[in-house]
Amino acid sequence: MNVEQHDGMNNTTLMSRRLLLLAGGSAVLAACGSSTAKSAGTTTSVATGAESTAPPAVDSTIASTGYNPLWIPPLLEGTTFDLELATSTATLLDGKSAATISYNGAPMWGPTLVMRKGDTVSVNVKNSLTEETTTHWHGVHLPAEMDGGPHQVIAAGATWSPTWTVKNNAAMYWYHPHAHELTWPQLSMGAGGFLLVRDDEEEALTLPRTYGVDDIPLVLTSRSFDAGSQIIADTIYGDHLLANGTLDAEVEVPAQLVRLRILNAEIERAYTLGFADNRSYWVIGTDGGLLDAPVSVTRLVMAPGERYEIVIDLGADAVGSIVTMQSFNGGYSLGYPGGEPNESGAFGSQLNNKTFDVLRLVVGNATADGVKVLPNSLVKNSLWTAAEATKQRSIAITDTGPGSPFTFDGLGYSMDHIAQTVVLDTVEAWSIQNGQIFGHSFHIHDVQFSIVERSSGPVPDYEKGWKDTFYIQLGEKVTFVAKFDDYASSEHPYMYHCHMSNHEDEGLMGQFLVVDKA
Repeated sequence: MNVEQHDGMNNTTLMSRRLLLLAGGSAVLAACGSSTAKSAGTTTSVATGAESTAPPAVDSTIASTGYNPLWIPPLLEGTTFDLELATSTATLLDGKSAATISYNGAPMWGPTLVMRKGDTVSVNVKNSLTEETTTHWHGVHLPAEMDGGPHQVIAAGATWSPTWTVKNNAAMYWYHPHAHELTWPQLSMGAGGFLLVRDDEEEALTLPRTYGVDDIPLVLTSRSFDAGSQIIADTIYGDHLLANGTLDAEVEVPAQLVRLRILNAEIERAYTLGFADNRSYWVIGTDGGLLDAPVSVTRLVMAPGERYEIVIDLGADAVGSIVTMQSFNGGYSLGYPGGEPNESGAFGSQLNNKTFDVLRLVVGNATADGVKVLPNSLVKNSLWTAAEATKQRSIAITDTGPGSPFTFDGLGYSMDHIAQTVVLDTVEAWSIQNGQIFGHSFHIHDVQFSIVERSSGPVPDYEKGWKDTFYIQLGEKVTFVAKFDDYASSEHPYMYHCHMSNHEDEGLMGQFLVVDKA
């Protein structure tokens, strides 16, 4: 029997949408005729009012190994940014050029936007595709009309220009398409990018912070390819792991503390991350900022949409040695995303239910100013507690029968239906109850919350920070607490949804309003 139930878009529909995306239009084609085009020196077009910065090169001591250099997205820094979503190309399977979509001409993905807490920023997003899209600022606290969800449609050829004041803590957020029933195919074809917020509190700490050297952005996805080495847009679980859009990726990093800012941008697969030698490492940050203190782990479960910042100590590793990050996805029972035993079919993949490599870290020479010791304490978070909530809500993840899509409380998504109305400045506890079919990735827009209870057991220490996305096991109930502050509108809703984009497009999404006090 199928471990999931899907409905909505079928393969034919999605494939036709993929072909539409790649047909004509104002294309920005990235030149990447060989794997070396993915090196750290790759640049994209410069945004007006923003400075474009390529990451500095590492002191290289390692000869070519047949792996591909991890592509590091260039930085765009400032308060005004230009983004263009368009067709592109990337050199992927068997060294062949594959059609993609991306921001600012990147092979896949897009530039890393760098913003500072307290600044007022504006972004001009031009849609050069042949169909509509949106661009959502995932994890960012901002007015609903600037959120970039399904209601902020950017028509083909149009430009959308949101502006907001950055109120988020220092952390790695991200941006991606969020048009209803188009998120899955557009994300599959490569669209997305990091959004890095900096602030004084984080910068006062002695942490690895040299972008592309000891501070590495890492977006994890997987894709499958057709006989012509083109991306199959309606893949649920890909056969090939991509790190920053790079197949068989490796990155040279110095023999010292190295920070990895990891995003799971999969369609559906979760990762259980660790290292091949089973070494411990530290989690220092969650979706919305740093933890109070580093948390030592050997494994870290990440659902689609989640971000974690980790630090690994390479100070005792010999120059030239290899440290391999892996995902330990073998041995899971049905219900874990990517735990299905089959290698083919609708939910099949050559990576399913097994351990596979994610990224090779090649140890290079230490830098002159490298960080050797991690601080014992980081920041002081004032997380919301259950006792502070003045309103409780319960939402169930449901399915309505064989072959039907997942829904919230038995209702599929409608852009005209408001499921919840929240009063501005209210602290609320939301309990999400999952069904018995499949694990999910729950995400809510606008707010950062604290997870206060998991029915499956204690909340892990590495989750005791600000979150906007979490994994919920089948049959589990998760309760989080958030304050809905600063922004209210009786017309513009925010979303909550499963961040498995196929589930989202099929209707596992709801929307709520934040309104002024009466």
